[in-house]
Amino acid sequence: MKYPEYLKEEGVIGLVAPSFGCTFEPYKSCLDAAIKRFEKMGYKIAEGPNCRKDDGIGISSTPENCGKELTEYYCSGDNDVLISCGGGELMCETLDYVDFEAIKKAEPKWYMGYSDNTNFTFLLNTICDTASIYGPCVGAFGMHELHPALEDAIKALTGKLDKVSGYDKFELESLKDEEHPYAAYNLTETKELRLFMGESEMNRLPEFSGRLTGGCLDCLANLVGTKYDNVAEFNEKYKEDGIIWFLEACDLNVMSIRRALWNLDRAGWFKYAKGFIIGRPLAAYKQELMRLDQYNAVTGILGKYNVPIVMDADVGHLPPAMPIISGAMVDVTVESGNLSLSYVGSFSK
Repeated sequence: MKYPEYLKEEGVIGLVAPSFGCTFEPYKSCLDAAIKRFEKMGYKIAEGPNCRKDDGIGISSTPENCGKELTEYYCSGDNDVLISCGGGELMCETLDYVDFEAIKKAEPKWYMGYSDNTNFTFLLNTICDTASIYGPCVGAFGMHELHPALEDAIKALTGKLDKVSGYDKFELESLKDEEHPYAAYNLTETKELRLFMGESEMNRLPEFSGRLTGGCLDCLANLVGTKYDNVAEFNEKYKEDGIIWFLEACDLNVMSIRRALWNLDRAGWFKYAKGFIIGRPLAAYKQELMRLDQYNAVTGILGKYNVPIVMDADVGHLPPAMPIISGAMVDVTVESGNLSLSYVGSFSK
């Protein structure tokens, strides 16, 4: 696994928009505020041509333009790390225009984003053998005061995140809107993890270790069986490490979550699974349909592996979310109701 150079003082942050751009509120104001924050911290900004566009369908511009921007900015020596402008819906359509061969040959670079950005963070791991950061898009850094999760994301980019732990409370309903673009997270809910070994719920779990990868199920399920599905080769390369899958869902209901996991499972993706970290689902949180909820939607498919499953973790669409160094070796512990990820040997190879 290749690990990029960290963002240095006075380094250049490249911004790209392979999914949504920042053209309407509150995203436009959030982008401007985030840029000001990073510049005040001493960094320079290199803004891609699509960051303020909305002439695409479900993405900032045409798939051709988005794929070209992502390839050129990743391979460019004029920026040091990349942060995505936002999530979205149809980043998958840009993949035919991303030059993965050029990216494999380029100097590795940290890319940070989540949700629809799974289409790149995950493929950097599995196609390019390069680590990535499953973390906030740039607009999140525009809020008045940074939550510790956002501070952790900056630490990840700058090489100061050997260990990250979860947070006490989380948001169900955002206060951010056109009139309040800089609102902080609305932390009204107390985080409570649910722990399983296979299908059996547990009070505690043993520590487990392996190589992290994963992302948003909405995106991963689309990649199965396509020419971008390189998971079998990835699994074989890292079978001695074992794989810890982090998974979360955006638009999927509980039935769709179970179907997506069934799809990945039958494709052999979980062959060497050492454990699963499951984030709070956005659309399916506390949903029940025909005796199916967010928990047995997962354990009914993944329970057969008889490995630790940590559910309702601080990963994904209901913030705050821990930044995940996707592709890294990690030790996972759950103590006192909190999940901690210790990256082994500073993202050891």
